[in-house]
Amino acid sequence: MDIAKELLAGSRLALARAITAVENEYDNAVAIMQELYPHTGRAHVIGITGPPGAGKSTLTDKLAKEYRRQGKTVGIIAVDPTSPFSGGAILGDRIRMNDLTLDEGVFIRSMGTRGSLGGLSRKTAEAVKIMDASGKDIIFIETVGVGQSEVDIIKAADTTIVVLVPGLGDDIQAIKAGILEIGDVFAINKADRDGADKLNIEISMMLDLNPIQVAWRPPIKRTVASQNEGVTELTQTIEDHIAYLKESGELTNRRTKRTKNELIAMVDEQIGRYVMQKVTTTGEFDRLVESVHNRDKDPYSVVNSILATVLR
Repeated sequence: MDIAKELLAGSRLALARAITAVENEYDNAVAIMQELYPHTGRAHVIGITGPPGAGKSTLTDKLAKEYRRQGKTVGIIAVDPTSPFSGGAILGDRIRMNDLTLDEGVFIRSMGTRGSLGGLSRKTAEAVKIMDASGKDIIFIETVGVGQSEVDIIKAADTTIVVLVPGLGDDIQAIKAGILEIGDVFAINKADRDGADKLNIEISMMLDLNPIQVAWRPPIKRTVASQNEGVTELTQTIEDHIAYLKESGELTNRRTKRTKNELIAMVDEQIGRYVMQKVTTTGEFDRLVESVHNRDKDPYSVVNSILATVLR
């Protein structure tokens, strides 16, 4: 089948096959993306991130249903950690959204991190473009349970929601540094637990300490996703942020910066592959490794020499 043509015609099978082709780097992957790219840029991408156990999957499920009630089509990319031993992933997020799989207006794709750090799969950006080209209005990216430095979601999402939950112990640890800075909206999930007020105050205090003054101060919303409480209000906050991004021009700025980063990453990957193919397959490289190991040469001079030879 002509995957790109069938996808643009609305085929869910083609959509699944296109993501599989890109994720596994099949021979036709680049051709598919080249044909689909002119049809991208219309969907709004929402990132859902936060520590493990915060209820990200349940909240994503409820938000998706809320957007479906508004008549919008939804794509969901649920990223799960990949085993460093078997290479497999549990893909448990899809289980929590099982009833959504029966909705023709929703497409869910689970992706393993495959060793990628930052809370996302290496092919997440391509999967977003494919869902975008297929006509999805809203695309959710749910990251793996992230720590303080895993902030790659900001490179893929237009609106980033940081989901936190009271009672995790050192609550402030979950939101300091990078995680604090990437949040456009903070959601205190499982807000019926003790400690919700304390966590709310801590987040607000951290936001007050942010030296960068911006027009959009991230709102703090409370939800109990399992009971569908606060989800409608959170959805409205997301819509308010979308309106702000468009009116202020920030949406264009973010997407331009994202495009620049994607191009740099693609160039870096292609150069890396080219160098590896040209260098590591030769006996000369093994000799260079040995010379560095024996301290006959330093690694910095060797790398500069390799680059000067290969990229001249």
